[in-house]
Amino acid sequence: MIVLYIVIGLVAGAAGGYLYRQSQAGKKIGSAEGRAEKILEDAKNREKELLLEAKTRSLEIIEQAKKQESEFRSQIVRFEERIDRREKELEQKSASVDKQKSDLEQKGEQIKQIQEEIKELRQKQLDNLQKIAGMTREEAAKVLLDNAEKTVKEELVGLHKKLLTQTHEDAERQGRNIVAQAIERVASEVTAEVTTTTVQIPSEEMKGRIIGKEGRNIRAFEQMLGVEILIDDSPDTVVISGFNSIRRHIAKMTLEKLLADGRIHPARIEEAYEKSKAEINEQIKQAGEAAVYELGITNFPPKLVHLIGRLLFRTSYGQNILRHSVEMAKIGALMAEELEADVNITKQGCLLHDIGKALDQDLEGSHVDLGKKVAEKFGLDARVIEAIASHHHDTDVSGKSEAAQSVEAIIVDACDNISGARPGARKDTLENYIKRLTDLENIANSFEGVEKTYAIQGGREIRVFVTPSKLDDLACQKLAREIANRLENELKFPGEIKVHVIRETRVIEYAR
Repeated sequence: MIVLYIVIGLVAGAAGGYLYRQSQAGKKIGSAEGRAEKILEDAKNREKELLLEAKTRSLEIIEQAKKQESEFRSQIVRFEERIDRREKELEQKSASVDKQKSDLEQKGEQIKQIQEEIKELRQKQLDNLQKIAGMTREEAAKVLLDNAEKTVKEELVGLHKKLLTQTHEDAERQGRNIVAQAIERVASEVTAEVTTTTVQIPSEEMKGRIIGKEGRNIRAFEQMLGVEILIDDSPDTVVISGFNSIRRHIAKMTLEKLLADGRIHPARIEEAYEKSKAEINEQIKQAGEAAVYELGITNFPPKLVHLIGRLLFRTSYGQNILRHSVEMAKIGALMAEELEADVNITKQGCLLHDIGKALDQDLEGSHVDLGKKVAEKFGLDARVIEAIASHHHDTDVSGKSEAAQSVEAIIVDACDNISGARPGARKDTLENYIKRLTDLENIANSFEGVEKTYAIQGGREIRVFVTPSKLDDLACQKLAREIANRLENELKFPGEIKVHVIRETRVIEYAR
């Protein structure tokens, strides 16, 4: 019985739960349908709003399009009106041109008629003149032209001579004044340098140390420094000889260090040599910087300034090249101011005119060619390069190129002659100078076929003129080589001598 009650209770609980679930499900379904209807209503309202906004936007776009169309139409109307005006103007101009053309054609016909009348009158006059003078037209014209030519030539010759004389006098007077003022304002003392350096030693015993056992020390010294040590009978003196002045100064400083230390052997020589070389390089750097600073030149790169400093240890006929170049730059600046030339370019050309001599002891070629290459390498001004190339008249300054016409190059050439020709500037005497030029000319004149020879540029170049009928072009090449060999074998000279053999045939005729 209890079991029955339990079963009935379970059935009743299940039926109640079922009814409760059904009521809850119905409530949820009704709630979902309400939300769906609300969402649908909202969507319909949003659709109406969007349609309204779209209609409003489309109306605005249509209004803007109509406004732009109106503006375009007005512009087109204005363009059409302008084109119509232009067409009317062109029609008027065309009519005017046609009228002028017809007028010109009429005037051209009138001119032709007048020309014909003038020809007829001229021919009548010529015929009358021929009858009166008894000469043909050609004969009369020749007489008139000859007389006119003679008169004009006489007047031109007289005027040319007068102007030429006056110009030479004025140029000489002004040139002397400029040069005199420049020399007077830039006067400097002269020091002559030679190819030997003397070193004082404390005692004769040091000579033995310098020589070393079986000459070991002196051989190492000479091979390392590239100079020659002369230990003669002069007491307490050692002479260092060599053409390279930088090596000679390094050798002097090295020897002085060795003498001060007292220890002389190959290892110590090498150590002193390295120290002396570093000191000389520092002196070269300071000398170059001092030179450009003194002249107010600020655009030179450090390597070029170092090359300028090397000129401190380079001489020409006993004249120090760096002092010579600085002196030239000061003179050139004064002359450039007077002649209204570029002062900075002139100073650069003067300072660098012999820059090739800083390298000519180490490289092949003349100092002019080396200097030109250095200037081109550093990208200097064309007028500076021309000044370097032409200061020994190796190039023509007569006007064949724009750079060759520069007055700065001519000033540099003049300053080189002024600085080198001052009394005492170079130790070479007049007698030695004349003898050197005479020897050059005599050697060249001794060859067969040579007509005349001129030694120029202070003996740096000889120009040999040959007889064309005796020597051909191939023989001239051989002659130049033979002359150069004779000069190398028989004469002693610094630098290079340019042998210039000239062969030319000139044929002159006159057409009258």
